[in-house]
Amino acid sequence: MELMLFGGLLLLLIATGLPIASSIGLTAIAVMAVRRGILALPYAVLAQRMMYGVNSFPILAIPFFLLAGKLMNTGGITERIFQFACQVAGWWPGGLGHVNVLASIIFAGMSGSAVADAAGLGTIEIKAMLDAGYDREFSAAITAASSVIGPIIPPSIPLVIFGVMGEVSIGALLIGGIIPGLMIGISLMLLIFWTARQKQYPVHPRPKVREAVRSFFDAFPALLTPAILIGGIFSGIFTPTEAAAVCVLYALIISVFLYREISWTDLQHIMTETLRDSAMILFIIACAALYAWVLIRLRIPIILAERVFQISTNPLTILLILNLFFLVVGCFMESLAAITILTPILVPLCSQVGIDPLHLGLVMVLNLMIGLLTPPVGMCLYAVCRVADISFEQMVKATLPFYVPLLAVLMLITIFPGVVLFLPRLVFR
Repeated sequence: MELMLFGGLLLLLIATGLPIASSIGLTAIAVMAVRRGILALPYAVLAQRMMYGVNSFPILAIPFFLLAGKLMNTGGITERIFQFACQVAGWWPGGLGHVNVLASIIFAGMSGSAVADAAGLGTIEIKAMLDAGYDREFSAAITAASSVIGPIIPPSIPLVIFGVMGEVSIGALLIGGIIPGLMIGISLMLLIFWTARQKQYPVHPRPKVREAVRSFFDAFPALLTPAILIGGIFSGIFTPTEAAAVCVLYALIISVFLYREISWTDLQHIMTETLRDSAMILFIIACAALYAWVLIRLRIPIILAERVFQISTNPLTILLILNLFFLVVGCFMESLAAITILTPILVPLCSQVGIDPLHLGLVMVLNLMIGLLTPPVGMCLYAVCRVADISFEQMVKATLPFYVPLLAVLMLITIFPGVVLFLPRLVFR
């Protein structure tokens, strides 16, 4: 009864259009009221559980990564990254498509957000591709698909949230995303190469050495950002949270003092946007912490585990079932909300059958990032639609071929856990 109330009421509140954080919090309170009575609710305890959910040092990484991404989009860093990627890959078959993916891989090491990639780099990428003669739909589709790389390669806001909610090492999660993120980039480039040959897309001429060198040195300060972040985490010089703060400081220095493209007014606007977005995410996490506490008190994870184990206790079978579940959830629920709700349930369940929480985290996040490309929620689709000025229906149709490489990588990391676990075991052994 309580299990049905938990799931049914939450879905009902979300379907009515109530904000996701409010839906999560009200569901938890309603279930407690049914169990104990509205007058006997421990309101002080409920408030404490919400505060406990956000009173965590690793969560500080979220506003810092959001701020870093906005600084880079406004401070000229993304444009220099794109110009450098043009020099590297623009002369390959399907040139600007490869540039799109390569720029997303580089930018992924800075922002940690798929939507930031789609909205920030997307504006530059789509304009350049249209000016070069590429189809508007193809330009929009590859921009949306490549943005999925952002939350897989470190830093990653979704992986930070998974680590906090599941009490999993955030450093290990971030390092574990490097190989899957590069695999996504390579698979997308293979599809671009094949499509470019079929449609005879234009190719940039080979860059002159002088132009390539100038582009490299112009982008070099920006290119150092992922090296500083990943190198610092790898070497243990700073934690992922401290890495986020270092990223903000570095982005601010090169945007304001080196490139000189951020004014005081721009900085105020960036800070305001970051505060608003951070408050939204932290409120979701606070409500999800209350939701998870009620779940555990009612033993719902144990009940679900028993029912799942009736189907199978094979780790691969359970992961394949979860893949289908995550893909459906991703179609209807915002990814950060899904992670905050599902992680406290699934981490204990999967640990019982021998599924490594690091492996589960990457599988879950990649599934939900694919959800950013699927209607009806599809936040990346909507973001790119606005940038590319095409209809949502055109956007969905153009994106369909790119599901193939994304799903192929998803199956590989599901079947072969070593793809995810190799680097974390190497670094944190």
